[in-house]
Amino acid sequence: MTDAALAQGGESRSAAGGRNPWLIAVVVSIATFMMVLDTSIANVALRNIAGSLAAGIDESTWVITTYLVANSVIIPISGWLADVIGRKRYYMLCVATFTGASLLCGLAPNLQMLILFRILQGLGGGGMAPSEQSILADTFPPEKRSQAFALYGIAVIVAPTVGPTIGGWLTDNFSWHWIFFINVPFGILSLALVQWLVVEPDVLERERRERLKGGLKVDWIGFILVVLALGCLEVFLDEGQRNDWFSSSFITSFAVISAVSLLILIPWELTRRDPIVDMRLLFMRQFGTSFLVMMAVGAVLYSTTQLLPQLQQTAFDYTATWSGLSMMPGGTAMLMLMPISGFASGFVQPKYLIIMGMSAVAIALWHLTSLAPDASFSFFAFARLFMMAGLPFLFIPISTAAYLGLPPRKTNQASALINVARNIGGSIGVSLTNTVIAQNAQLHQSNLIANTAQSSSTYQQTLRQVSEFFTAQGSPAVEAKAQAVGWVGQLIGRQATLLAYVDVFRYTAIATAVLVPLALLLRSPKASQPPK
Repeated sequence: MTDAALAQGGESRSAAGGRNPWLIAVVVSIATFMMVLDTSIANVALRNIAGSLAAGIDESTWVITTYLVANSVIIPISGWLADVIGRKRYYMLCVATFTGASLLCGLAPNLQMLILFRILQGLGGGGMAPSEQSILADTFPPEKRSQAFALYGIAVIVAPTVGPTIGGWLTDNFSWHWIFFINVPFGILSLALVQWLVVEPDVLERERRERLKGGLKVDWIGFILVVLALGCLEVFLDEGQRNDWFSSSFITSFAVISAVSLLILIPWELTRRDPIVDMRLLFMRQFGTSFLVMMAVGAVLYSTTQLLPQLQQTAFDYTATWSGLSMMPGGTAMLMLMPISGFASGFVQPKYLIIMGMSAVAIALWHLTSLAPDASFSFFAFARLFMMAGLPFLFIPISTAAYLGLPPRKTNQASALINVARNIGGSIGVSLTNTVIAQNAQLHQSNLIANTAQSSSTYQQTLRQVSEFFTAQGSPAVEAKAQAVGWVGQLIGRQATLLAYVDVFRYTAIATAVLVPLALLLRSPKASQPPK
């Protein structure tokens, strides 16, 4: 049989309705790919957006922050919303909202309206990935889920790696408006195909009616706590470095609100009969371990996806297009290895694949510590390829292992939480790496400046050589010396930044290696049979 529920001896929960389940997997991946793409595609266009809308760079970062906040708020409650509204209806509502908001973002006349539409876009997009993962988990039996998640992985893992390339190319060759307009035709296509091909199983409809029989009971307190805990956490992580962390009352307030809300949320949800977020899943050994490992994968994926283009554009003068192109070999490697990982998952226990994948990523990150001031395009391309080659052997086994031992009714909630793990991990990874870069760059710059004392013979010799160069270019002697001092200052700044990035790659490699044994906590598939 190809139906997960029937394979377990229960009623069919498949969304295929007798059709080939792979057709359904492809259909529900279309809009999800576009949604995940939007988490990274706008990063490379911020300067263009700021210039076009007469806004500052700091102001334009809210285009990213508000989208992430809206995503963070809606994802954890997506499981509950899918149960109440109906999984197919909820997915289509998310696609329609995301598509309409994308059109409005491209037409936004000012930054304020763009931010408003990005919030709407984030709310619509946030529910798509959990819904798709839930559909795949119910449509495919456990022994074939890993292969189905390989296709899902192409959407949620490859999309962030090609986002900078697509965003850079559209921005350089057309305008930033097209990074939003590109979503519209794909959204319309997705809606049409989902309506035509995807089925809402009878058992899900019956469970929904039973839930609503006594009236809709909304855990409003839990909802408010989720919004405050994750929404404020996202603002804290995304804006903290720009506002000097706890030196800012604005950032401190968001940190306190998030921490207090989270401390209240956990016991509150654990004591509800119908919680809006099923926190009990996090205390199950199998799912809880999968949650933690997925956070680590999110941290590595999103932080490196942002770091490498940022490094190339600031220290190596790459354009948005060229920095995106250097990421493409990694995306291609993942595209090719996803099916192989899905196939291997049918024969090798998830924990062993995860250990292999995390070890490969740790080695690839350590390779990046050999970064030099004259690093070539091929160095960045190979480093990214090496790193991305390990991620398929992380993402697919984690996604597969997370559902082992779970009752079918928990699929929607589990899908929401595993996506929360990836997003929170990504936000924490990006925030920590940017903080380390900013602080360590200052530290390295102070150390390098100490070598530019007037008594330093090396410094004086360098000034003399550089001054002679500018003199040869036609500058007067006095001006040439000033130019030489400025050139040395720029060189120090660039070297300090480079050393800070090397520090980040070293710390990330060590952290990834330390997390490798965590995978040993996962149970084998035979020891995690779901309850009858």
